[in-house]
Amino acid sequence: MSSGSQSAEFVIIGGGAVGCAVAYSLAKAGKTDVLLLEKEANVAGATTAQAAGLVGQVRNTVERTKLAMWSVKTFSQLERDTQAKPGWRQVGSLRVALCDERVDEFRRMKDVADKAGLEAEFIDQATAKRKWPALSFERAKAVLWCPSDGYLQPSDLTMSYVAHARRLGVRFRMKTAVRGIDVRDGRVQAVETDSGRIECECVINAAGAHAYHIARCVGLELPIVPVRHEYFVTVHADGLEPNLPVVRIPDSTLYLRAEINSLLCGGWEPRGLSTDPRQFAQDGEPPALESDWDVLGWFAEQLGPEMPQVDQLGIRSVFKGWPTFTPDGRFIIGESSRVKGFMMAGGCNAHGVSGSAGIGRHVVESILDPDPSPYVKSLSPDRFTGQRWDWKTARRDAQHYYETYYDLGH
Repeated sequence: MSSGSQSAEFVIIGGGAVGCAVAYSLAKAGKTDVLLLEKEANVAGATTAQAAGLVGQVRNTVERTKLAMWSVKTFSQLERDTQAKPGWRQVGSLRVALCDERVDEFRRMKDVADKAGLEAEFIDQATAKRKWPALSFERAKAVLWCPSDGYLQPSDLTMSYVAHARRLGVRFRMKTAVRGIDVRDGRVQAVETDSGRIECECVINAAGAHAYHIARCVGLELPIVPVRHEYFVTVHADGLEPNLPVVRIPDSTLYLRAEINSLLCGGWEPRGLSTDPRQFAQDGEPPALESDWDVLGWFAEQLGPEMPQVDQLGIRSVFKGWPTFTPDGRFIIGESSRVKGFMMAGGCNAHGVSGSAGIGRHVVESILDPDPSPYVKSLSPDRFTGQRWDWKTARRDAQHYYETYYDLGH
């Protein structure tokens, strides 16, 4: 395929962390005739910009753990570049259990980490306190420490992907809205945009909250449900500095980290808020979000027993967005058997930033490997196009996955 301005072998739709990670991953695999389209003026302009940037590798399955480990490996490699750093801080993470059932879950997760080759260990309250002096660990029944976890700045990460992909020949076009996708004889032919037609062999849908609409362009109905997520950042707080570990307290549905010299705190709401992607247009936006002070106050209340001073910390800013969730809590990655050349990279279940490098790797595997792994095959969009489902149930299940994100056995 010619690398001229109106053709490309691969066209990626969406300039968030996932789309830019896919561009980088393709280029690293030797596929450099790649054009990424983004309707906004800059990459990372929508959901990515609202992400907290936490990167945790301890998961309930070996496959998910290895995906996260690949992301961390990539972030560390990118951070060594002096000109395009992702803002990766490998500060480690503390996962705190407040009940016996959670301790049992942590033990299972530790076993998974061992099988995946991920370093993780249980530490006592005193050791945890030394790592996070501003927190009380008196209620902790167990603390699982993962030294290679950390956090990054989502916009910096996305720009790092762009810089490295550009060096390898990938092209990026901003302010370009997709109007449709030309499919003939069951195969993608071109992408129609507001600035002309782009012929291509493969389209990769990484459009975030608009991934549903892009799939509809080729006749696919996929349950990609935007669900609200929000967190707050406080004013300056004594005792907080950027090298503190990330903390997760799943029994309180909370995560937190230092943001410069402030506290960043968010969590998973027990009564979530979702929206139906059919209710806003491809060229429109999801509903505007107002800060839900009841929910944010509830997060602070949940944190109180471990950090009493949170009551005295004023909130400086609130971040909120519409990450997309799927009814089964798994990514949608790979080619649709119904439309050759149409690839999915969506439904990231709030892991679009932290899992972006691993997702990019899985997309490349699904494209280039004639026999992808059973795990990658299991993420195919065919699992939804090959069975009957209804929107009411799908939306309920996707929202429930969000609401129960930190539930035992999730």
